[in-house]
Amino acid sequence: MDAMMMDAMSADMMSMEGMSTDMSAMMAAAQACMDACAACEQACTVCSTQMMDCAPSCMNCADMCNTMMRALMRMQGMTPASMMAMLDACIAMCQTCMDMCMMHADSSPVCKMCADSCQACMDACMAMREALAAG
Repeated sequence: MDAMMMDAMSADMMSMEGMSTDMSAMMAAAQACMDACAACEQACTVCSTQMMDCAPSCMNCADMCNTMMRALMRMQGMTPASMMAMLDACIAMCQTCMDMCMMHADSSPVCKMCADSCQACMDACMAMREALAAG
């Protein structure tokens, strides 16, 4: 997703009371996580058969972040319960990917970067979830 699309989405989401900052941060973190997961998946596939178990987690995490972002951009038909479910699923997938990448973080800077991006995405999703729960 390019910067112009992110800016347009942020402007559209300003109307959501109290959540625009959380939504914008969450979308940016999810995009960064998708990018890191894609890089990690490629590196793990090419570099080592020992890290092949990491690649599917990265692909699944990137897909979940993408699905979550697409669903949240739509907004029509998104109830608070469905938004919470999407955020919970993204948090769970990021946790799984982060745990897998942390097993290789000492030997792979790409896995470390991916784990850090997953943590940032989880943090942003949790902040968004808290804002939804409070609103």
